[in-house]
Amino acid sequence: MGATGTGVKEVDPDDEYDDGIDMQDDLEDAHLHSSDGGRKLGGGSHESVEEKDDVTTERRTEAGGGIADNHDITSPDKKKVSGTGDKKHVSKKKPKRSTCEMKFLNSTAQLVEPGRNERFSSFNLKYVEVEERPIGSEYWEPRFAGHQSLQEREESYKAHDQQLTCAFVKGPNGTSTGFDISDDDRKYMSKCHIAVSSCIFGNSDRLRTPFSKTITSLSKKTVCFAMFLDEVTLQTLESEGQKMDGMGFIGIWKIILIKNMPYNDMRRVGKIPKFLAHRLFPSSRFSIWLDSKLRLQTDPILILEYFLWRHGYEYAISNHYDRHCVWEEVAQNKKLNKFNHTIIDQQFEFYQADGLTRFNPSDPSRLLPSYVPEGSFIAREHTPMSNLFSCLWYNEVDRFTPRDQLSFAYTYLKLRRTNPDRPFRLNMFKDCERRSIAKLFHHRTEERHNSAQLTR
Repeated sequence: MGATGTGVKEVDPDDEYDDGIDMQDDLEDAHLHSSDGGRKLGGGSHESVEEKDDVTTERRTEAGGGIADNHDITSPDKKKVSGTGDKKHVSKKKPKRSTCEMKFLNSTAQLVEPGRNERFSSFNLKYVEVEERPIGSEYWEPRFAGHQSLQEREESYKAHDQQLTCAFVKGPNGTSTGFDISDDDRKYMSKCHIAVSSCIFGNSDRLRTPFSKTITSLSKKTVCFAMFLDEVTLQTLESEGQKMDGMGFIGIWKIILIKNMPYNDMRRVGKIPKFLAHRLFPSSRFSIWLDSKLRLQTDPILILEYFLWRHGYEYAISNHYDRHCVWEEVAQNKKLNKFNHTIIDQQFEFYQADGLTRFNPSDPSRLLPSYVPEGSFIAREHTPMSNLFSCLWYNEVDRFTPRDQLSFAYTYLKLRRTNPDRPFRLNMFKDCERRSIAKLFHHRTEERHNSAQLTR
């Protein structure tokens, strides 16, 4: 993508969430990851020069930390690139949005994980594991997401005991349909109680380690930090000196190598770990998802306490920073050619026919503060309703477009409409809160332009 001489950023049509990133942040990131500007730490992990702690002393859930639980919970200060950083090099497309004050607990020392919330809906979900070839279906092919009919789709929205199609569907005789994970990695994932996860597929982003000074020793001992990678991304990281240690870690991240991708579109593949943490970490009670463009800057247990435990929520996601109506999101996706316009239209028409209406901010009975999420960060408890919603949302992304912002409101509203007596405690929080806990960077593909800005 190009830019003017004043450093104005053009919107990347492949950018999942364009926040109007501050150009100065991009310049800093490009500098820190350049061949002479980065600092390699133990295990090959890349970390910014503002982080003095060796992440090799704080990785993996079995290891102790040695850093006190009491810490400053505000977002760490950002260092500026010195030298030639005059105003023309740091101008930006949109005014930089401010973060908002968040009252996290000062420590995890006295924090106790809450018991089961009786207000959460209770029912049992089982999942379709294998599909057999239908008799007389010559051209039938097994699919990772299965072959859910429209009638089965309609039934799946009912919050009751059911067997649900929710990805990981094997073919006849248990043949793999993709997203293959080694037995050792599955064993590691099966032991996680709290999982923080992200993914990099198609070599799209750099590996970003959470800001170490804000991660408490409790989280270092009890939280799994899992990064899903494909082979091409791992090869690139290794060529840059970020190599896995003997236990499969790069810094704090446990690398989960994925083989046999179930989709050609890596954006669609990325929805698997994003939505289906309850399937990937079968023993986990809580999970946090962050897109690979985000760098976590707050302790995960304090995040769970703030967004979920404090007010009894089971799912938390932020509203979009600018758009709140699906009509606006559809127009923006087509304007930026995010996906095939015909398929977007088909999805949108289907949703309208099934009851989706425009967002009305003045409606006192509205169920959400916005119909468009900023979906790069999700915190959730793996309750029946949370798991059902995640499966339903994934199935919409599989059936239509991978643009999950188009299907979020429809999925949530249909689930609530279908089950008026089943509460779903979803916390749609302010986008400025997301900005306070995670820093956003650009994809690798944009870094050549940003690095060029450093030399001007």
